[in-house]
Amino acid sequence: MPRRRRVAVFCALGVSALLGACGSDNVREVGRNEYAAGSGRERVAGRLTGQDDGIVLFGTSRTPRDDTGGGTGLGVNAFLWRATLDTLAFMPLASADPFGGVIITDWYSPPGAGNERFKATAYVMGRQLRSDGVRISVFRQVRQGNNWVDALVAPATGAELEDRVLARARELRSQSTATR
Repeated sequence: MPRRRRVAVFCALGVSALLGACGSDNVREVGRNEYAAGSGRERVAGRLTGQDDGIVLFGTSRTPRDDTGGGTGLGVNAFLWRATLDTLAFMPLASADPFGGVIITDWYSPPGAGNERFKATAYVMGRQLRSDGVRISVFRQVRQGNNWVDALVAPATGAELEDRVLARARELRSQSTATR
């Protein structure tokens, strides 16, 4: 089949799919409340009436929250999340997902150690401030010639970082309760 004809067929299929999506099944019923509970639009209704704070990060909500430190915008405990970011701040951040609770750093070479580099992945698990609420995996590579090769990391390294995160989270929580 010539290329122009394939493109034309592809475009025709795309247009028919779009027109099919606009069928009568998707037309709104008259008098139906789009913002009813369970419709997925109740948050929009809250924003329209001023009863919703929107996305809340790090406990900046205008409404009272529970003692978990989670706020309403994070999927994980806000104290553990902030403490993990603070603890891993010496490493460049590759990505952070506050809803899934995953923080991934980029490779970091300590000053004076140009032949080795480290990377960390932190998992904040849950909305409660608990001692098992954070897990950190540390990865290490050493340079062999022009290549980086995976190397062993002392098992205590991840545990030490977790302990530092927990200590910082407790500090943040005590600061938060002192200002209430």
